[in-house]
Amino acid sequence: MPAAVLLVDDERFARTVYSDYLRAAGYEVTVADSADAALTELGRRRYDLLITDVILPGADGLELLDEAKRLDPNIEAIVLTALDRVDPAVRAIKSGASDYLVKPVTPEALQIAVQRCLSARALLAENKALRAHLRLFEVCQRVTASLDHGRAVSLALGALASELEARGAVFVERGERTGSPAGAVGLAEGAAAELAGAARAAMPRLAGEALALATPLGRALLLPVADAESTFGAVCALRESASVEALSAAALLCSHLALALRTLGHLKQVEHLAYLDDLTHLYNTRFLDLVLDREVQASRAFAVLFLDLDRFKAVNDQFGHLVGSKLLVEVGRVLKSSVRDEDVVVRYGGDEYVAVLMGVDSGGALKVAERIRRSIEDHVFLSREGARVRVTASIGLASFPEHARSKAEVLDLADRAMYRGKRSTRNVVYIATNDLPPVPAREG
Repeated sequence: MPAAVLLVDDERFARTVYSDYLRAAGYEVTVADSADAALTELGRRRYDLLITDVILPGADGLELLDEAKRLDPNIEAIVLTALDRVDPAVRAIKSGASDYLVKPVTPEALQIAVQRCLSARALLAENKALRAHLRLFEVCQRVTASLDHGRAVSLALGALASELEARGAVFVERGERTGSPAGAVGLAEGAAAELAGAARAAMPRLAGEALALATPLGRALLLPVADAESTFGAVCALRESASVEALSAAALLCSHLALALRTLGHLKQVEHLAYLDDLTHLYNTRFLDLVLDREVQASRAFAVLFLDLDRFKAVNDQFGHLVGSKLLVEVGRVLKSSVRDEDVVVRYGGDEYVAVLMGVDSGGALKVAERIRRSIEDHVFLSREGARVRVTASIGLASFPEHARSKAEVLDLADRAMYRGKRSTRNVVYIATNDLPPVPAREG
């Protein structure tokens, strides 16, 4: 597209000659014979270059230049004059002119001056675009490098709202049904929930490109957050329309948010595996520490059941360690089926298990412990393997804050209670008391 040039000169001959020069060079030229006529043109459309004589009817060319720069700071300017003096040239440069030519101006001199101005303008625009791309790239890097879900969403939403010049934006995750969005920027909580609701309703219609939709807060754009394998959700931005460049930047941010969410998903899976027992796939002691720390810090009531299989060594001796390992897995399944979803079952080590019962006192925990004890006693283990093994368990019970005020203490008391039961009749539930002796080295 040719550069748009506004040529302002009160002399008809100069206007004709200079405009012919420029049109022959391939520029789109509009002429004006006064400052007022030029200002009308500048208000009507955007020009790349202003060429004006210093002396014009009404306002002079330098006043016109000042007004042109106010309307469009990026416009380039060349000042023409018949006065070969320093003062007007200095004033012109200070007002933002890129060049100053003394009449008569040859076609070659005019063309060189115009090319120099427009090249400088193109270079500045390119530098500005490069800086914008660099800023966008840096934000994308920060999004993908974030190991925090909320931080990644917040960074991406902030940058996306800026690129689209949106009044606000939300991120809704796939599978969200109601309530506040997974992230929001520029909106109060109620408005964010409203926009999120509209986004969720429109998500089934969302394909690979931005979707325009009406929301209770105004027109908005809905953009998918997805990669080649999965759709993680969508961003809804309060903006009626956007340029191709802005939409391209928003799409890039959405793709990097999708990459960040996939990475965080993988990390969560790895983290989850780090908290699982390799054999039984119950939680391990690392996870038990986290759960007990969380509940104690929140001062929430809970009970700990410490369970040990009775005479498990005899099972290993009779059937072998492979069968013994299968028995431990099956005991874990029995335990899981005997407690609620919110309770936590842990393989503590060897043939020992711990169950953390949320929100119960010792009375409620005793009922659960007795149910577990009977379930293990009545269950025929390894029937598929033809072994048909029967085992029993001794269970110790301690509750927080009834019996103990710390994580270590409640776990230790439950362990001592289990040992007391194991040293008495076995196949029993024993509730902690303050006079229980320490637990010696483990037995089978």
